[in-house]
Amino acid sequence: MSAKKNAQTRLGFKTGEHIVYPSHGVGRIMAIEEQEVAGFKLELFVISFEKDKMTLRVPVPKIASVGMRKLSETNIVDKSLETLQGRARIKRTMWSRRAQEYEAKINSGDLVAISEVVRDLYRSDAQPEQSYSERQLYEAALDRMARELSAVQNITETEAVKLIEQNLLKGPRRGTAKAAEEADLDAEMETDEAA
Repeated sequence: MSAKKNAQTRLGFKTGEHIVYPSHGVGRIMAIEEQEVAGFKLELFVISFEKDKMTLRVPVPKIASVGMRKLSETNIVDKSLETLQGRARIKRTMWSRRAQEYEAKINSGDLVAISEVVRDLYRSDAQPEQSYSERQLYEAALDRMARELSAVQNITETEAVKLIEQNLLKGPRRGTAKAAEEADLDAEMETDEAA
């Protein structure tokens, strides 16, 4: 009962275009369809998320309320890569509260907020292991960021992950040998202070 309308534009979005849907990441608008639901005719964006093997139908009037947006501009991408190079900001609150905040940032669809999660949860080889839930959140944020970077810069997701990791290593205390030395120095200073 749906009629497809090809090559159309609604609210600035057009078929074939990549978009960001906050709770699912980068998808592609496959079509704009008209469907009858409960006696009402609805116009729907048909959005495909290839990596997740998922198709989503979003009513055109709901686009603003769900936060769907176009891909980030290059200045936002540059800002997100700069964010990765900053010092990790880890609050001294309970993990469950921090995990909720990280999850909210990931699902916000804001590339800079997602890059903050990647930066804060990144662990180099010289740093201690992450817990399972930390690792899950880190990988979710990394995946979201890599997908958008690959779509914006027209590179593969693997190249996007390498670009993200290169920027993470530029941050303070991230070089493997240097980080290990600084961690040892910090540990010694804490021991001296405790004594």
